[in-house]
Amino acid sequence: MRKFRSAALAGVVVLTLAACSDASTTAPSAEPSPTTEAPAFPVTIGSGKDEVTIDEQPAAIVSLSPTATEILFAVGAGDQVVAVDEYSDYPPEAPTTDLSGLDTNIEAIVSYDPDLVVLQGDPGGVVDGLAALHVPALIQSAAVTLDDTYQQMLDLGVATGHVAEAEVALAQMQADIEAALAETPDAGGMSVYHELDDTYYSVTSDTFIGLVYEEFGMSNIADAAKGAASGYPQLAAEYIIDADPTLIVLADGDCCGQSIETVAARDGWDRIAAVRGGDVVVVDDAVASRWGPRIVDFIEAVSAGVKEAAA
Repeated sequence: MRKFRSAALAGVVVLTLAACSDASTTAPSAEPSPTTEAPAFPVTIGSGKDEVTIDEQPAAIVSLSPTATEILFAVGAGDQVVAVDEYSDYPPEAPTTDLSGLDTNIEAIVSYDPDLVVLQGDPGGVVDGLAALHVPALIQSAAVTLDDTYQQMLDLGVATGHVAEAEVALAQMQADIEAALAETPDAGGMSVYHELDDTYYSVTSDTFIGLVYEEFGMSNIADAAKGAASGYPQLAAEYIIDADPTLIVLADGDCCGQSIETVAARDGWDRIAAVRGGDVVVVDDAVASRWGPRIVDFIEAVSAGVKEAAA
């Protein structure tokens, strides 16, 4: 296991150099050199239809992706962010607006006079619309692996002129993940149920969230469920009870008011090992659904749950 020690961070130089020839030529360690120079603009990021060229260091960034917003602040570009979408609720200083990343409105976006827009997708062809107005747009789709998160952090570091800060953030993220995994007892004999909402939607090991549980060595009860091929099957209560997970992780405390008490009160759930042992972990809904720097918080929460269950 331990796939979070991936080749992505070791290859930080390759990714950075691909975006900018003036970037550092030394791979980051736990304490990267603070003397890494900011890239000389213009920079080109991505490839194919998602390739974007940014002519000058952006001074006014609009982020329509909650994860991108978190990354922008993590890599030191927070002061350049002038507006974010309605769901970008972290960090607290993010300038939240009623802009939507799903139902985008070009006129509303350009009212902030941006010189860079970051999106999770391209609803309604907004990228072409922005291009016609000479506003570069960078698409950062939902991550599938942690390598994707690493690359998105690097790309935003290059795009905003914060290469060194991005390398430092990545190195710290990697060190924190390593530490959490190293101090967690072997969970190879444990099984987990991850709850997305109170109608029992869950995640399989083929999702970004599922990779976390796989990293700990746990089996995921959703993997054998009907609809598992989607990555997000809706489980039946009877299925969950019969699967008898040893750890339950609730990612619906905020949205749906779920807790160890509400789970214990569900009909028949007192037969589940995790409920009997009190091994039910409540995680922040947003932390568990985003793939940015706070994935560390999610991993640490799971680690704490494993420790309790193994005690």
